Amino acid sequence: MTNLLLIITLFSQLYFSKTTNLTLSNSTKTSSIVKFETNTNDVTSSPKSESPSSIIQLKTSTNDEIRALYMDCHIVDIVSFGAFEQSLKGFREYHPAKPIITIVDFSLPSSVERFFVIDLAKKKLLFSSLVAHGQKSGDNMANSFSNKMESHQSSLGFYMVGSQIVSPKHGAALLLNGLQKGVNDNARSREIIIHGAAYVSASFVHKFGRLGRSYGCPALPIALMPQVVPVLANGSLLYIHS
Repeated sequence: MTNLLLIITLFSQLYFSKTTNLTLSNSTKTSSIVKFETNTNDVTSSPKSESPSSIIQLKTSTNDEIRALYMDCHIVDIVSFGAFEQSLKGFREYHPAKPIITIVDFSLPSSVERFFVIDLAKKKLLFSSLVAHGQKSGDNMANSFSNKMESHQSSLGFYMVGSQIVSPKHGAALLLNGLQKGVNDNARSREIIIHGAAYVSASFVHKFGRLGRSYGCPALPIALMPQVVPVLANGSLLYIHS
C-alpha cells in the first residue's frame, strides 16, 4: 500500500510538471503573437499622410478624370475647361500645401468676373470675382504680358501664394512667388501681390466700361480681401491664364 501511494505521488508530480511547462510554453508563444499583432496595429494606425497634390494627381491621371473633376466642381460655363486643365498640370507639378487653386483668366475682359478660387478636395467653387490686370497689358482686354521690372504689365503662369502682409498703400495683401523662370520669377522684385483696390468694382465698370488697372498686380475688390486672404495664404496655388 505504501509503495502504491509512492508511485501515485511520483506520477502526479511528473504530470503536473509537464502541464506547467506546457502552459508556460504556450504563454510565451501567445505573448509573442500579441506583441507582433500590437506592432502591426501601431504601423497601420499611423499611415503616411499624402499631400493634396498627390491625391489630386491620383484622381486626375486621364483626360476623362480631369473632365469628371471639372463637372463635379460645378464650374461648367463659369471657368473654361482649358484653363482648368492647365491649372491641374501646375497643381501636380508644384505640390501646393493646400488643395486650393485660383485661376485668373485674362482671356476674358476685365468687365466680367475672371478670378476663380476652387477647392479641389471639396470640389467646390469658393469665390468668383472681378480682378484687374496691369496698366500696360491692355484696356479692357489684357493682351501684353511681361516679367520685366517697371513694365506695369501682368505676368502669366503659376505662383505660390505666400503669407499675408500689410501693404502701406493697399492694406491687407498676399505675397506671390513666381514659379516659372523668365515668365514670372521677378514677381517679388516687382512687388506683385494680391491686394484690394477701389477701381475693382461693378460701379467702376458701369462708369468706364472696364476696371481700373494696377502696376501688374491681380487686384481685387476691397470688400473681398478679408474673405480671400485666409483661404489663399500660405500654400495655395495661383494660375494666371491667357
